[in-house]
Amino acid sequence: MSWPYWGQQVKDTIDRVHEEFMQCALQQAQEALAAGEFPVGCVIVQAGKIVANGARLNSSVELCELDHAEIVALRSLQKDRPDIDLSQVTVYSTMEPCLMCYATLIVNGVRHIVYGYEDAMGGGTNLQLNTLSPLYRTIDMKITGHILRKESLELFQQFFRDESNTYLKGTLLAEYTLQQ
Repeated sequence: MSWPYWGQQVKDTIDRVHEEFMQCALQQAQEALAAGEFPVGCVIVQAGKIVANGARLNSSVELCELDHAEIVALRSLQKDRPDIDLSQVTVYSTMEPCLMCYATLIVNGVRHIVYGYEDAMGGGTNLQLNTLSPLYRTIDMKITGHILRKESLELFQQFFRDESNTYLKGTLLAEYTLQQ
């Protein structure tokens, strides 16, 4: 698709903004990786400012899958800034949100998600909301994928290559990630 000159300028500006905030999510992911966690990082942005962030916690605890980066960031935001209208934020995550995180973000009012690396095994953003119950049918989500995908992919490859990390080893996601 060819953009008119002014349209291309707008697109380039949007791309730069997405990359800037995805760099911040990547920083969260790098910190998680350094701590031995699955390298998912997340920042929540409102009006051009980061209002919350989070990284994956407790990936070694196989009994409880609740401490995903998006959930950690959302909890932080709701604790520290309950006044923020979640329909006005953008969530940046180094990995496509899983179905649990995607649904949690939707139910809490988030309408824009930007991610780096696709979750070939458990990504939830392809869920067709218009086929669900009436509460969800008219929700208009904006999903932007593959922002700084290469940088995100490299973190996941590093995680899966580390023999000390056993989380999701041998899964479709691990194999897909390592084959790239």
